[in-house]
Amino acid sequence: MLSEWVAINKFNPEYFPEMEKKLFFEGERKLRSVTNYGVLLTLATIIATYGVISGSTATVIGAMIIAPLMTPIMATTVAIVTGNIPRIGRSSTAVFVSVLYVVCLAIILSYFISPLSIDFQTNPEITSRISPNLLALFIALASGAAGAFAISREDVSDTLPGVAIAISLVPPLAVVGISLSKAQWVEASGAFLLFVTNFLAIVLAGGAVLWLSAKSLLKLSAEEGIKRKKAVIVAILGIIFVGILLGFNGYRTLELDRDNTISWKTTENWLEGTPYKVTGITVTYSPSDIAVKGPSNVLVEIAGTGPLPDIQLLSADLEQNLGYEVTLEVRSLTEEIQYYPEVVQTPV
Repeated sequence: MLSEWVAINKFNPEYFPEMEKKLFFEGERKLRSVTNYGVLLTLATIIATYGVISGSTATVIGAMIIAPLMTPIMATTVAIVTGNIPRIGRSSTAVFVSVLYVVCLAIILSYFISPLSIDFQTNPEITSRISPNLLALFIALASGAAGAFAISREDVSDTLPGVAIAISLVPPLAVVGISLSKAQWVEASGAFLLFVTNFLAIVLAGGAVLWLSAKSLLKLSAEEGIKRKKAVIVAILGIIFVGILLGFNGYRTLELDRDNTISWKTTENWLEGTPYKVTGITVTYSPSDIAVKGPSNVLVEIAGTGPLPDIQLLSADLEQNLGYEVTLEVRSLTEEIQYYPEVVQTPV
């Protein structure tokens, strides 16, 4: 029974030439394929950039569906699995040029053309892509495997739009460009880390799926076998390195969530018995201190009227509950009060 199931579901060698036509920009249709790819990549970048800036999830999903960037990445994967050195070079170059193009176009669109201001703290399409964790790696590995499975089987290729949504290639690069245009270096690096995670996951997981399903076709020379082995080792080492970064970043994200919760409860206790209520808390760690928390900036947003309790009490409570020094800023609907260590400033 198992042998019959394997025989029915194994890779069809007759489909391999058709798969090559879809992935590699070669032959008589090369110019047309490159043109189509460039047009779709440009339109996807425009849609993704303005979708991210406007915070429109539906618009960003539309960009994911039409974005063709997965084609050269999957072509690189197939070239590695088959040990085709020239194709590895051409496909990886296409990926590099595409990444550079998307980032540069996003910079131009957001810096020179966009009339909107960008809030990097509250825009959900930005915040969801600048702090990836290990879950992003697991999703990317599964999506890469799904993409390779779909591209290698003609009868399930209609699932590729869903894979494109899951893997999210162009939107993170759009966020990189948007962040660079506004000199938001931390946000740009976080979004680029997400893209690199997705890229390496496609190469590794997708390559594993293709190799397992079509290994009978992969009769390589000694040189091709060595080249493929080196490429796989690089991909594995890249995944390990990215996994370490994602694990560290995920730990920092958990710490930030914890400190936001502590700050919110501390502020609620400070306002107890007053007509004020907390409307927002933002904790930002000092960029100069990455390894150890603190000092940090705490922005407290409240709504209400009447006199406020002593703001120095809130600062002291926050420092005691958080365990490190804070720079506190309190904003209300009617007044803005800023507190720095040893100094209280109230606008006239």
